[in-house]
Amino acid sequence: MQAWEEHVRKVVPYTPGEQPVCKDIIKLNTNENPYPPSPKALEVLQNIDGQLLRKYPDPEARQLVEELAGYYGRKTSEVFVGVGSDDVLAMSFLTFFNGQKPILFPDITYSFYDVWADLFRIPYECQPLDDKFKIRTKDYKKRCGGIVIPNPNAPTGVEKELSELEEIIAANRDVIVIIDEAYIDFGGTSAVKLLPEYDNLLVVQTFSKSRSLAGMRIGYAFGNEKLIKYLNDAKYSFNSYTMNTITAAMGAAAVRDDAYFKATIDKIISTREWTKQELARLGFTFPDSKSNFIFASHARRPAAEIFEALKVQGIYVRYFDKPRINNYLRITIGTDREMKALIEFLEKYLGENV
Repeated sequence: MQAWEEHVRKVVPYTPGEQPVCKDIIKLNTNENPYPPSPKALEVLQNIDGQLLRKYPDPEARQLVEELAGYYGRKTSEVFVGVGSDDVLAMSFLTFFNGQKPILFPDITYSFYDVWADLFRIPYECQPLDDKFKIRTKDYKKRCGGIVIPNPNAPTGVEKELSELEEIIAANRDVIVIIDEAYIDFGGTSAVKLLPEYDNLLVVQTFSKSRSLAGMRIGYAFGNEKLIKYLNDAKYSFNSYTMNTITAAMGAAAVRDDAYFKATIDKIISTREWTKQELARLGFTFPDSKSNFIFASHARRPAAEIFEALKVQGIYVRYFDKPRINNYLRITIGTDREMKALIEFLEKYLGENV
């Protein structure tokens, strides 16, 4: 080891889902929306004034903040935006989790949480999900430095009832509780309605899933004015111009196109429910999903083998070689055509490998 390495901030990085170069595949591995962004958002992209790009963007992204505040019935001072919900969550970890007590989050969950905790030197404890992959309320009623709960959870897709979430928030009034709602639009109940009652609550959402803008990187959070001010103070101390001009304008246009947003969500939910029936028919089991993916396991065929067989076929899903979940596949909901192709292959593959 070189002498200078002693002072390097070392961390095991997050591993994102594979992004294949080949376009002739069925990509069901990163929970992207299978449908294009709102036509109104694409119209902004097509008509952008190139002269704007020589100037710095609005550091407050006011156009986007105002649209989000209006849509969700919040004040602009209660809205924070960042470059994807990963940026929002990372900034929240940095801002709010600065004590000696460990923060709490599930043992099976979004695998960026422990990466941020390690990076920022935040102590943490993982609380085990029960045998049905559910978060246990009692595990989050103890002294801690903060709480992060994804709802619905990933990679399981399981939603925790809002009343139980409120019980956790109410029991931890002296620390910040973050509810990560990346998948809330696919049938869940948002904690945004709890904001007036709890000044320790931060609700985080994203444009990457339900609004088909993963490539533009837009995330946002709702909280009381003091929380949002603290977040912005940290953000402007790190990078004042995090969101570019085109992204902010496209995001605002996407929020305005509510009809397209809801129609797209309805299509994904309908396809998800059909896929659940077909996977069950083929012998898969899975927790009930309120997200845009299904977390499935087969009794006879190991998940790792099915994963490789699908990949050879040009169908990409996500496999996690981790304790408790190494016999599960996370399958993103694609178009009807893509999901029918998946089921047709699995029907043939499982029939040949009984």
